[in-house]
Amino acid sequence: MYHAASGSLRKVISFNNLRPINFSSFFRKIDNILSFSNQYLWQSKKYNMKLPAPVSVKWIASLINAELIGNENSQVTGINEIHSVEEGDIVFVDHPKYYSTCLNSAAGFIIINTKAEAPAGKTLLVVEEPFEAYSKIVAHFNPFVPPVKMVSDTAVIGHGTVVMPNVFVGNNVSIGNNCIIHPNVCLYDNCLIGNNVVIHAGAVIGSDAFYFNTKKNRDTWFKKMQSCGRVVIEDDVEIGANCTIDRGVSSDTKIGQGSKLDNLVHLGHEVIVGRNCIIAAQVGIAGATKLADGVTLWGQVGVNKTITIGENAVVMGQAGITKSIDGNKTYWGTPIEEFYNKRKELVLLKRLPEIWEKVKDLGKEDK
Repeated sequence: MYHAASGSLRKVISFNNLRPINFSSFFRKIDNILSFSNQYLWQSKKYNMKLPAPVSVKWIASLINAELIGNENSQVTGINEIHSVEEGDIVFVDHPKYYSTCLNSAAGFIIINTKAEAPAGKTLLVVEEPFEAYSKIVAHFNPFVPPVKMVSDTAVIGHGTVVMPNVFVGNNVSIGNNCIIHPNVCLYDNCLIGNNVVIHAGAVIGSDAFYFNTKKNRDTWFKKMQSCGRVVIEDDVEIGANCTIDRGVSSDTKIGQGSKLDNLVHLGHEVIVGRNCIIAAQVGIAGATKLADGVTLWGQVGVNKTITIGENAVVMGQAGITKSIDGNKTYWGTPIEEFYNKRKELVLLKRLPEIWEKVKDLGKEDK
């Protein structure tokens, strides 16, 4: 068992030639610093795939052997997928269906497989295989660094936090104060975990997104997009045993303050869970879906990708959410409907045999 902070610090500051120190006050200050540090990290660095410094688009073009069209003197500041792009980002597109969306997005730089007129202020990087070019850029700026220890030397673990045996803590993981990480938890690189968080045994936090570039004109139809995002878990969250939470492809998967996950919950890439949400066992939420504050999902609910669930919505067990739903209502069924409407429908269905018999009797009377 590993208790964070304390021992080594006490040795450094306890020499006889130093004046007495109030340890309680000292470690309280350390707690405050760590807490502030964690909060600053997830507020100031929204996306993991911002480049460490602006890079000339000409240099990027030389890296991927691309032809430049448009502004050749601009600077690339990040790389993102289409639904996360911001000004200064580079994005790729390899299908005519999405050309217009990419060209008119916030991205300043578009890797594309056809020559076109660059919109004002934007730069096109023309290559034969945009996905391969995108992957090369990602691999250059975000290379895989194999771990060499169960708890990385680059991890930051707050005061009062307990890390149980057989826990893996990857590179650049930050864990706040007074957390409990139970046995056999796996925390992949770059996870950010707040204060007073409990993660139960066997949970896997930060595994790769289930996200692929698909083309059926090649031997390998599905080519993986390298995940460069993070998982961000805010204060007072509890995560049940054997939960699996994927990191984002290029942005964050996030669980808001005070939310509670039961055992065997799966969150896909870039899912945003608001504050004070309750998610019961065996719920699965597909990528880039957003849950507002106070949402309740009962057991075995399935949630489609890229939809929104409104504030304080309650979804009854085994429902299938295929589209965005409003807040402050209770839902049930597949496809999803408001609970009371669905219940009336089921009552009528149960009465169908009785109704049918009455209809047949009416037919006999007519004869």
